Amino acid sequence: MFDVLTAMPDDPILSISTAAAADKRADKIDLGVGIYKDEAGHTPVMRAVKAAEFAYAGLETTKKYVSTTGLEAFNTALLTLVLGDIDTSHFATCQGAGGSGALRIGAELIKRASDSAVVYVPTPTWGNHTPLIGSAGIEMKSYPYYDRAELDVNFAAMSEFLSTVPKAGDVIILHGCCHNPTGADLSPDQWDSLADILTANGLIAYVDIAYLGLGDGLDEDCYGVRKLAETQDEMLIAASCSKNFGLYRDRVGLIAVKTKSKAQADIAKSHMGRVMRRMISMPPNHGAAVVAHILGDDELRAEWLKELNEMRERMNGLRRSLAYALDVQGHEDMGAALARQKGMFSMLPVTPEQAARLRKDHSVYLLDSGRINIAGAAQDDIERLASAILDIF
Repeated sequence: MFDVLTAMPDDPILSISTAAAADKRADKIDLGVGIYKDEAGHTPVMRAVKAAEFAYAGLETTKKYVSTTGLEAFNTALLTLVLGDIDTSHFATCQGAGGSGALRIGAELIKRASDSAVVYVPTPTWGNHTPLIGSAGIEMKSYPYYDRAELDVNFAAMSEFLSTVPKAGDVIILHGCCHNPTGADLSPDQWDSLADILTANGLIAYVDIAYLGLGDGLDEDCYGVRKLAETQDEMLIAASCSKNFGLYRDRVGLIAVKTKSKAQADIAKSHMGRVMRRMISMPPNHGAAVVAHILGDDELRAEWLKELNEMRERMNGLRRSLAYALDVQGHEDMGAALARQKGMFSMLPVTPEQAARLRKDHSVYLLDSGRINIAGAAQDDIERLASAILDIF
């Protein structure tokens, strides 16, 4: 039976870190996989998470299943974190196995609601969006987003394209903040214009917000998703706790779906529970309970926000330093682009061949697309990193 299988190609992102780990050069810089690292190159357990785990261990009295839609305290707390004081009575929620699990549940719900719906993803987008969502049997297409020549969002092309999407009810994947892989985000004015376009054309927003709090700040990063929640009759939100709570291996996420009525929200929730039952039956509880505990405790919430701010400021400091180092060495456009981008990622304007040279000649590990995870560097790496980048041009 299994002898008909052939080996699958390596994952293009994970293979970069595998190559970096095998590199024996002491000055290597791994900017590949999108995980937060501190100055020592370590991905720590956040202080608030550790405290919540310790506290919850004393409170937990059972290991029985929660429900197919997950821990309600978590679902409610995370949706409130994302949407603030917006009325959520028309939202259905379900816990997902990380942001990826949330995205897939949403895809399955779209397929159930409209077998003919097309899902559009930005160019470029996170590498797993198309296979993850498309595996639900949904037709996937793309829309223009990033201009590699200008190193910025091409909002004119994006707006023109979305204004001509032929079918109401089609779904538009949007990055809520800290766009992966470019770091190029929409401005508040652009979000306002986008909301009008979606409304006018009957398009459904599906907001993937995986890096909340790591761009400009918690409320600032929520501007777009809150604008859509206030203006759209229907939408989907996939939120992740991997980056902002550091719960990578605990796989905690949320899918939230806005419907036109409370009754429709209840129906949508029943479908998401059925999807979960058929995929993994019951979601894990530990990470969700930790997040709910943090968000429900004023002291722990304050500690988490403090640490989240520290992470964001570290990455912003690295970004500013690299932008300055490139600027003073004659690459003003690249430096300016890096300075205005948000979150973990930026996309350097390099070819796959130049990316290979960075890996081979300078032990700087990045994707062939030019995407870098700025959190993979330390302040002491910046001058050498800038020099390596400039050497290949």
